[in-house]
Amino acid sequence: MNVAITGGTGFIGSHLARALVSKGHFPRILARGLNHRDESIRNLTNAPYMPVSLTDDKKLFGAFQGCDVVAHLAGINYEPHSGDFYKNHVESAVHLIHTARKAGVSKIVYVSCQRARPKCMNKYYESKWEAEQLIRACEIDYTILKPAIVYGKYDRFLSSIKQHLDNGSMVPTVGLMEKKINPVSIDDLVAILMAALLDEQLERQTVNVQGPEAITYSEAVKRTAKVLKKSCVMVPSLVMAQFSKAQEQERSSKEAILTRTLIRMIADGNQAPVEPNDPMPAALEPKSLFNDEQIIRALG
Repeated sequence: MNVAITGGTGFIGSHLARALVSKGHFPRILARGLNHRDESIRNLTNAPYMPVSLTDDKKLFGAFQGCDVVAHLAGINYEPHSGDFYKNHVESAVHLIHTARKAGVSKIVYVSCQRARPKCMNKYYESKWEAEQLIRACEIDYTILKPAIVYGKYDRFLSSIKQHLDNGSMVPTVGLMEKKINPVSIDDLVAILMAALLDEQLERQTVNVQGPEAITYSEAVKRTAKVLKKSCVMVPSLVMAQFSKAQEQERSSKEAILTRTLIRMIADGNQAPVEPNDPMPAALEPKSLFNDEQIIRALG
């Protein structure tokens, strides 16, 4: 099957592309070319890389022609400039829906986030929610997946933890009263994406995606430290203090790892998403625990 992947050079997109190729499919990797964390994805066999902006309808139409389905994974985790969340999530969704309809795409599978919702004083969540609404309202079949924190090779979550541990044993908590999170393995998320893209599952559904184990951020850090054989002392810290550090890193780095969006996701914990929220079929429920094996694979 021919699958177009927007954001195909990103964390989730590159894992999905490799999984599709391994099953004999022919994904098209669409991206602006700004993500360079996994350079090898641009040369993946049977998966042509196409440098395309989602606001360029002409190029996007050419990339979508002959594709059966689209995995819409393009997005940003922090705003280099004010308004970038809206531009990259909402405006891009408008162009994508219009062009997919014109090209005869039969289904869009969109990865949003668990706490995406309106009027919540967070531009990342609000823009993701607006994109969801646009996709739900279009006549094309869709699946919307709402994971919280996804981890795996080239992620931001474990990469930021490793960065903390590399800088010393004192790691700040995200809030004085930590909430539980359910990290999702990239392998489990890709399996759900494959089912939605290839097997006609989860049609016109919006589904919450959570890992099988609820842990605190401190526990995630301690498990990672154990695998890396590093000492670790968790230091109580206010969420706002972490926001300030993340904002500083965003301003100083073109590829910020610790972002305010990631801090917000950790601080929010595993709260259920707002409606609509369809149940995940038991066969597709994530099953990978956040254990030594998963951490080694992600950081190896």
